[in-house]
Amino acid sequence: MNKIQIHPDICNGKPTISGTRITVQTIMGFLAAGDSIPDILEEYPNLTEDDIYACLQFVTKLMARSYQIKEIA
Repeated sequence: MNKIQIHPDICNGKPTISGTRITVQTIMGFLAAGDSIPDILEEYPNLTEDDIYACLQFVTKLMARSYQIKEIA
C-alpha cells in the first residue's frame, strides 16, 4: 500500500499520509525545525515511524527530478 496519497479533495491536493489529513509538508516542517521522530509520534500518536519514513522517501523522489529556473514576465 502506498503510504502517501494525493487527492484533490483532501488538503487542497497536497500529498498526505494515507488515511489522514496530515500533509507531508507538515511532517517535513517538524523535521526541519529539529523535532525528532519520537517527538512527531508523540504529537500524532496515530502515525508510525514508517509513515515518517514514507514522507522522507516521497520528498527524496520529488527532489530527484530535473528542474529549470525560468524568469516569469
